[in-house]
Amino acid sequence: MSFTSIPILDLAEAEDPSAKPQFLADLQHALMEVGFLYLKNVGISEDVFREVIEEGKAFFDIPTEEKLKIEMKNAPSFLGYSQLSAEITAGEVDHREQIDLSTEHPLPGPDAPLHHNLLAPNQWPSPEVLPKFRPVFTEYMKRMGKISMQFTSLIAEAISLPSDAFDKYFDGDSQQHKLKIVKYPDVGVIGAGPGRSSSNQGVGPHKDSMLTSYLLQASHHRGLQVQNMRGEWIDCLPVEGTLVVAIGQGLEALTQGVCVATTHRVLSPAAGEGARFSIPFFQGVRGDTEFEELENVGVGQVPEEVKERRRKVLASNGGRLDGVEFTFRAGGAAKTLGEATLRNRVKSHTDVGERWYPDILASIRDEQALLKKQQL
Repeated sequence: MSFTSIPILDLAEAEDPSAKPQFLADLQHALMEVGFLYLKNVGISEDVFREVIEEGKAFFDIPTEEKLKIEMKNAPSFLGYSQLSAEITAGEVDHREQIDLSTEHPLPGPDAPLHHNLLAPNQWPSPEVLPKFRPVFTEYMKRMGKISMQFTSLIAEAISLPSDAFDKYFDGDSQQHKLKIVKYPDVGVIGAGPGRSSSNQGVGPHKDSMLTSYLLQASHHRGLQVQNMRGEWIDCLPVEGTLVVAIGQGLEALTQGVCVATTHRVLSPAAGEGARFSIPFFQGVRGDTEFEELENVGVGQVPEEVKERRRKVLASNGGRLDGVEFTFRAGGAAKTLGEATLRNRVKSHTDVGERWYPDILASIRDEQALLKKQQL
């Protein structure tokens, strides 16, 4: 029977020796059968979450000229501001406005691999218009980085691996994590004006990359939906005091499919409902990790009985596979996670690709044209 709701786990139970075994059992269920979960009591106060949400929403109220000063296409890092409807997912336009941030790094040297361009300083809004924005989000990313590392160790334990099983895929204190602050206008705003689309695609169907993602749903709106193995879309409604955790493709690859990266999407709010806001944090993985290393790790390490449980889950649901592209796999144009991430970013943000990576964008368009021809 495929899932019809998203489980809620209490991170505080992982700190209680008497409660931890049941927590790990519940986590294993979420990892194998859902790929999504709500996580409460993560160790961040409501006051901090409230400030993060207030500063995040405030960004979209600053003058347009201030936002355009830090537009994403200004730099090859894919960090910065994206105007409404500037991103593409599953071949369709996403109707959202956003700013992308990351844990900061100095600019790469001239001899660094091209994907090291993703490691860079942020483009911050001016402190004259948002004086608290930079310190609030710098601290929040730092806290979320620690939480993501703690939770990844619990994931390892939940599938009978050592708690440090994934540590070699991180760069320690220099690991780059990412964060988005996103505004989804309602359909009435999207459809206003000549040539505007009335599509309700906030973000098209996709699977997250890397290992784990942590979403702070920053308004009351519904919109996030998760697809179960019967192809049904299950609402992932805002639950106060929780983060929504999504399992990424990297974790699915590392665990030989035991942990599942689940397809999800976001629908725009209905006309008149106002904008939906969300603040997802994405746990980073060492970009120089090669796919061969990903696919070979853990062979013989994830216990056979754990793999068998996952096989039974697939069998009980007819072994259904969706059509969403799985990009964390060897054999493509990219040899490392960083290269694959760069190609994905170019595919999603073609304006940045046209300016900084025209050769990669051209190869992606050639691949898309060939695929379209094969499907005719």
